[in-house]
Order: sequence, then C-alpha cells, then structure tokens
Amino acid sequence: MSEERDRDTLVTSAGVRMPRLIYGTAWKAERTAGLVETALRAGFRGIDTAAQPKHYDEAGVGAGLAEAGLPRDALYLQTKFTPPDGQDRSRLPYQLTASLETQVDQSVAGSLTRLGCEVLDCLVLHSPLASRGETLRAWRAMEQWVTRGAVRQLGISNCYALAEFDALHRAATIKPAVLQNRFYARTRHDRELRAYCRAQAVVYQSFWTLTANPAALASATLRNLALRHRCAPAQILYRYLTHIDVVPLIGTTSTTHMREDLAIFDFALEARECDAVSLLF
Repeated sequence: MSEERDRDTLVTSAGVRMPRLIYGTAWKAERTAGLVETALRAGFRGIDTAAQPKHYDEAGVGAGLAEAGLPRDALYLQTKFTPPDGQDRSRLPYQLTASLETQVDQSVAGSLTRLGCEVLDCLVLHSPLASRGETLRAWRAMEQWVTRGAVRQLGISNCYALAEFDALHRAATIKPAVLQNRFYARTRHDRELRAYCRAQAVVYQSFWTLTANPAALASATLRNLALRHRCAPAQILYRYLTHIDVVPLIGTTSTTHMREDLAIFDFALEARECDAVSLLF
C-alpha cells in the first residue's frame, strides 16, 4: 500500500478501505449523473447516496459511475435503506404494505440495480425507527445482506442519542462500522458519540460540516491557520477532521471546490494546530 494512498484513506473495523473524503449526492436531482462523474474525475473515490427518491437519484449516481469508467475496486460505494417515515409515499423504492424485512430487501436489491454493482461497500440505516425493536428488525434484515456477500459493512445515520446507538451496537450481530450524523453545535458536535465511536472502532462520518458551522469557519483560529497554510478555512476544517479520523461528506457542486477539498492532503496540521481547532469542536 503506497504512502500516498494511506494518507487519504482509512480501513474500518470491517476491513473496508474508505476514503477520508466522500462525495455526497443528496439534493442533486437531474444534475446527479454529471456531478458524480465530475467528482470522480476530480479525484473523489467515495460516493454516498440513498434509496430515497425525494432527496437522492440513485440511477443518476449509477449513470455517473458508468460514465466515469473507473474500476469497481477503485471505488467506495455507500447507500442507505430509508424507512417509510423518511420517504415520499408517492415515490417509494419498496412496497409500503410489505413487512419491514421485505422493504429492506426490495430497497437494497433496487439500489444494486440502479448503481450497477454487485456489492455495496456500506449499507446505512438512514435513521432509527420508531422503537428500538423496529430498528433492530431493520438491522437484522440488513445483516442478511452482509451474510450473503452483497454488502461489506453496515452503518446508521441520524442517530444522535448515545443510549440508542449503544443499544444497537450491543444488540447487533454485525456491529455498526459507520455512524453518519450532522456535524453541528446544537449536538455539541456529537462529542460523546465521537468518543464512543473511537472506543468501539466505529468510523464517524459528518455531513452539513460547513453549512452547520459558520461561526467556526469565521473564527480567528481557522482564519489564521488558513493564512499560514495558504488555503481556505474550509480546507483547514476538513483537514483537521481527517487528522482525527472523522470522514466528511462533501456535496459541493463546484469543480473548483472539489479540487480544493481534495488538495487538503497536500499539507498536514501540526499537533498544536489540531489542539487549537479542537477547542472549537
């Protein structure tokens, strides 16, 4: 494994190599295919999507992947099973009247078809369900896809209660390898959850990383470090997160910003610089 490759990827507890930056495809609508292709040509190698037609276009992601023409083993592909409460009932990727287990199966099978692949690197439960029992039922159904060899690891998103995540982690046969959450001050940037993830070897993925943190981006700490490293405050934030093994999802539609984001691996923050940024998060 080359040193260059190691600096911008990590290996999860499930043995899956994951890019330290992942391109997020939410809210791209008809632009999805072109933006996925553009992101891959810019250098992104991880793609996040979901079987949730009201916010994601999985078929568009699949078209962008095909157009970019990269070998499958060069990519990290991650999608989600979205429970009915998170769906537009007029555009469901499964039968609403089916059992929860069948909904999971129909969703994942459809995702594989739309993405044009045989194996997913990660299947994420888009949010906890109404009860821990239902959440565990969905998780058990997702575990079956790992057992079949069509999914390499599992994760959960939008889970902000430590007790809820701990309960799932304890009950799961196949433990969560990923927790994906909004990264914002209202939840104290998930400090307790991130500490739990470190202890349990769970990769924490952040989204809304820039949008939810305007005060931090405008802070003297990030602005001064940006001047020192001749980059933008956003690049400092992203680089800091990669140093602490947080994987940001980046949803920019700007080719310039895509290149700037990927360029964060051209520099490193010193320990004292990371300590200064950590005071903000």
